[in-house]
Amino acid sequence: MNAVEDAVYQIRESPNRWSLVDDNVRRCLTRKFTYGILYTIEQDYILILAVMHCSREPGYWKSRQG
Repeated sequence: MNAVEDAVYQIRESPNRWSLVDDNVRRCLTRKFTYGILYTIEQDYILILAVMHCSREPGYWKSRQG
């Protein structure tokens, strides 16, 4: 399993584990790489908003939301 898949699995198992970074958006960091998975917890599912490289400017992902 790669680092991103592992992080998604961890999010599914315990979505409230990671801290909020913006409103209701949470970020889970991958173990081996400098990537973060940004997601929200919806009523019936977990919505992944972005897989971001952590060395980029914080908040750049907000303009990508549709």
